[in-house]
Amino acid sequence: MDSALKPSISPTIINVLYPFATYFFLPLYFGRITIKGQENVPRSGPVIIAPTHRSRWDAVLVPYATGRLVSGRDLWFMVMSSQMQGFQGWLIQRIGGFAVDLKRPKAESFAISIELLSKGEMLTIFPEGGIFRSCPVKPLKPGVARIALNLAEHHPQPGVKILPITLQYNDPYPKWGTDVLINIGIPIDVANYETNSRKQAAKTLTHDLFVALNHLQDKSSYWMEEGVK
Repeated sequence: MDSALKPSISPTIINVLYPFATYFFLPLYFGRITIKGQENVPRSGPVIIAPTHRSRWDAVLVPYATGRLVSGRDLWFMVMSSQMQGFQGWLIQRIGGFAVDLKRPKAESFAISIELLSKGEMLTIFPEGGIFRSCPVKPLKPGVARIALNLAEHHPQPGVKILPITLQYNDPYPKWGTDVLINIGIPIDVANYETNSRKQAAKTLTHDLFVALNHLQDKSSYWMEEGVK
């Protein structure tokens, strides 16, 4: 495996960034950050976090809502290769990010995902495959289901879970003072999808994740319209 692709987590960087973002920068930048369903975040075992993708801010807000100050766990990220350039790429690689080319995905990205999850880590993959400013959930890429089912087959204990999350902003291009709602759903147990047909299992799992995200999105849209309490 190419060592340049392999992510790492720098304790020094993480120990500075997490408190800074959590207690200072995010509360100062955004108007109101509301998080629903934090009790659904697994505290142990392999987890694929599957959020909707509405802004580059998502990659900061997902750890804010589910990471070490909430669950005691660090997050790893599958990131589009276009975001891994220059200083940004250097930083992302040291806080748990690794690149994937959605047009030409490589085996290394898949292998890194399986390796992390087999160690019981939390891996974030945006299943829509890109940033979409509008709220309706877009058709999902099959990668999340394929990775989860592969792991369930070869590393059945402990079982992998998929955690659906929606993020919604009251401005499609978040700026200072924008309100954010993060809605965390009930984890999907991948063990329930193990069948003789991997292809059919992946299709069903992807569909059920899509349904779960749409359900969360519908509730989030209602809350945003009514004013989150």
